[in-house]
Amino acid sequence: MKITVTSRKPRNPLVAPAHFRRAGSHRNGGGSLRQQAGRSLQRELQQLPRPKYSP
Repeated sequence: MKITVTSRKPRNPLVAPAHFRRAGSHRNGGGSLRQQAGRSLQRELQQLPRPKYSP
């Protein structure tokens, strides 16, 4: 009686080196930059003097 072992699907050869390099940039993403810009804009707007009467 022969025993046959079916092999699994081969792994992606590019994943392991990327994982060891901790792949990805160390910059903030676009969403976080937009949020930061929005917060700074709100801070600047709050520091502006408000008019007594608005038209």
